[in-house]
Amino acid sequence: RLGTGYRVNSAMDDAAGLQIAVRLNAQTRGMAVAQKNTQNGISMMQTAEGAFTELTNVLLRMKDLATEAYNASSTASDKAALQAEYDALGQELNNIIRTTSFGGQRLFSDGTTTDGSGGLLSAAISFQIGASAAETMTVDTETSLEELATALDALSAQYGTPDNSTPGTELTQATTPAVAAHPITLINTALDAVGTMRAQLGAASNRLEHVYNNLGNMITNTTASRGRIMDVDYAYETSNATAKQLLMQAGTSALKQSSHLSQLVISLMQ
Repeated sequence: RLGTGYRVNSAMDDAAGLQIAVRLNAQTRGMAVAQKNTQNGISMMQTAEGAFTELTNVLLRMKDLATEAYNASSTASDKAALQAEYDALGQELNNIIRTTSFGGQRLFSDGTTTDGSGGLLSAAISFQIGASAAETMTVDTETSLEELATALDALSAQYGTPDNSTPGTELTQATTPAVAAHPITLINTALDAVGTMRAQLGAASNRLEHVYNNLGNMITNTTASRGRIMDVDYAYETSNATAKQLLMQAGTSALKQSSHLSQLVISLMQ
């Protein structure tokens, strides 16, 4: 026991204790892997949320442009310049939705379309957050992503199918208040959709953080429980070994003395 550091080295030492210890060890290993899963899940959510942060910045700039084009003092050439930047930003919306990826997997699109389909988050995904098969966490952003893709497609002709040779007309045709206000309304709708997605991703990240912390607590206590069963009590075993060693030394000494006396008696008899 002192050599291995374990109180239980085989089933003969403590059959019930060994069975419990093996079960605790399996649980601990499963929870350690689940911790890695939660870390990967958090990283994925943060990657997606970061993309939507930039998406928000782009939309806010597009709203600035639409608002400026809405102004009566903006000339046709002013609106054309504003439209050029608006188109470029619409293309960047396309790029963000189409190319954002994590671990080699695209998150929002399959890379060929921007309709919110084919990406990892375009359907419900599950994370294994515990040692048993039943301990899973599902994140479902399918509906929110589809609504966002629809909103983005409506606000810019350059979003769905970017075409540098054919400029959009969202701002250049802002000849009446109703027409001029329309892009602003669409951008506000898109911002609301982005906000919904970010809220879902943030909630998922927060839950995964708490899952990770709780797993760490369970791993610590489960490991301690296994240790109380398996680990040797060095003080007790050292004391026990010392006592046995002393008894062995005393026995050896007695045998030596007995042998010496026997030889002395034989010598006297001769």
